[in-house]
Amino acid sequence: MAGPLIESALFLLVLALAVGRWWPRLWLGLTLAGGGAAAVAAVAVFAAGAEWELRSAILLGGEPLHLRLDAVSGMFVVLVAVVGGAGAVYSCEYWSDRQYPASAARGRVWWSALLLSMLLVLTASNGLHFLMAWEAFAICGYFLITLEAKKPAVRAAGWLYLAASHAGTVCLFAFFAALAAKTGGWELGPMRGDAALAPLFWLALAGFGMKAGIFPLHIWLPSAHANAPSHVSAIMSGVAIKMGVYGIVRFSGWLPEPAAAGWVVIGLGAVTALLGIAFALAQNDFKRLLAYCSVENIGIIMVGLGAAMLARSHGDAAWGRLALAGALLHVWNHGAFKALLFFGAGSVLHATGTREMSRLGGLWQRMPWTAGLFAVGAVAVAGLPPLNGFVSEWLIYLGLFDAVAGKQAPAWAAMPAVILLAMAGALALTTFAKAGAMMFLGAARSKPAAHAHECGGWMRGPMLALAGLCLALALAPLGVWPALASAADAWHGGWSAAAAVPLAKLGWAQLGLAALMAAAGTFLWRKVRTNNLRRGPTWDCGYAAPSARMQYTSGSFGGLAAGWFSWVLRPLRTLRRPRGHFPLHAIRLERVPETMLERVIQPASARVMQLSTAVRRLQHGRLSAYILYVVAGLAALGTLVIMESLP
Repeated sequence: MAGPLIESALFLLVLALAVGRWWPRLWLGLTLAGGGAAAVAAVAVFAAGAEWELRSAILLGGEPLHLRLDAVSGMFVVLVAVVGGAGAVYSCEYWSDRQYPASAARGRVWWSALLLSMLLVLTASNGLHFLMAWEAFAICGYFLITLEAKKPAVRAAGWLYLAASHAGTVCLFAFFAALAAKTGGWELGPMRGDAALAPLFWLALAGFGMKAGIFPLHIWLPSAHANAPSHVSAIMSGVAIKMGVYGIVRFSGWLPEPAAAGWVVIGLGAVTALLGIAFALAQNDFKRLLAYCSVENIGIIMVGLGAAMLARSHGDAAWGRLALAGALLHVWNHGAFKALLFFGAGSVLHATGTREMSRLGGLWQRMPWTAGLFAVGAVAVAGLPPLNGFVSEWLIYLGLFDAVAGKQAPAWAAMPAVILLAMAGALALTTFAKAGAMMFLGAARSKPAAHAHECGGWMRGPMLALAGLCLALALAPLGVWPALASAADAWHGGWSAAAAVPLAKLGWAQLGLAALMAAAGTFLWRKVRTNNLRRGPTWDCGYAAPSARMQYTSGSFGGLAAGWFSWVLRPLRTLRRPRGHFPLHAIRLERVPETMLERVIQPASARVMQLSTAVRRLQHGRLSAYILYVVAGLAALGTLVIMESLP
């Protein structure tokens, strides 16, 4: 059953790509149908517990076409289908032909091409074809990010994304080429028995880690997600970076890994989670905040995967199964709530025209649907019960706690990971308390915020659907266990027999907590409505006429984190103190730079360019000088030979 469905999905997306420029409604129908067929194909694989393969005589690049869909790739196929379909519906209003006549049609075409290329990445079982699909996926992402190419910031973000993507592709080309050289062909599949392949894991980790946004390889992610259209940001954050996660999961399951691989992955994950959310808390741009939060969540997934790798190398310990189940479930959970948050951010941007939280405020009165749905996503991303982010993080914590209780070698990695994840969770709660307060509470800080309007049905519908999905994953986590069990078995055979009982108990606890919170909220609401309470300003500190400027700012809210993590954030401050008895001007500005990019990558690139410029001076076209270079080279080579021959 899965075979015809996945083939139909690919065919429908090709049709959507062909008609997207001219017939938006037909494009939408084909996109939703293609995504639905792909999701059902993945569900069929989960239910059957067996993979689907297609081997064709069709040659592509001199290699026969080989596609494979198993439970591991099925987890990511479902994510592509759900977020891809929701984003397509959302774009009908957010990026309509009426508002963006020059780029809306082009955006639909590239959207279909992106979904198609990601499905090919997930099903390709030939290294050469994987690289082709991966490169097509990167190019489609570039053209979607730069739909507003007239803006310099958008062009810069697009070029940075493209450069980082190709740097990762170079690592992946080396990985697949070395794999083909060692195995004698480009075919992919389980090869764990060949220990000589283990060192190739580091190339895969670098190449896929660049796409996933693992710190410090995340340099492209904040600017790309912040400057792209919001529905593009949603799929880039919710799905595209998961292609990097898929690569690490896929090849850590198919190939042997070095003994230190689990330690490195869990360490990188913990550091990525903590520093990602520290950068998020320091942001004033709410889309950049969400982008850095994606870095944090990739770190959480890597911690779970790293713990599973450690457990596998230490006697298939049961705690690794819990960690792996949590990591795979967090792939789904993060895709759902992060797409919801970016859609909410797009609604705010659509209504106010600004991404700066310091220019917003009071939006809950004018945008109640957006405020409520953003709150659902914020609770989920902060890992609070009774929403879905808590479920997957809870499974990862269970696995880590069991590893610590075992008092074996992995405890030395699990204990710091628990501490760093706990710190990241506390900062995530602070970050989204800040974002919600700055954007939706208080008074409007600018005229655009004061005249904001609620989004329409085409934008609200996908947000409601994703919020419902977050609730479903939270209140009925046992329902997704068959998919998690199948994926765990596909990653490492015999790992399905764990976590089902904890998920059942957790589901009932989540349901009871949700019912209790709903009852308490209803009681308080009725109490407020029936007591005829008067509304008035909050305590004004003695001022008779408080203004919006007297509210907390985004910078003051995040100042604590900027102080704690100043060693990595490196904030840039501009301070002009008030002078005289009646000062007229005073200013205090703080900007957190892209530390790795601005303080490490760009200076290093500048040095490389200086060296390249100096070397170019040797190419001046004078034959006599070229002969001198050859003679000097031969003399140096001869000297080395003589020195080596001496006793």
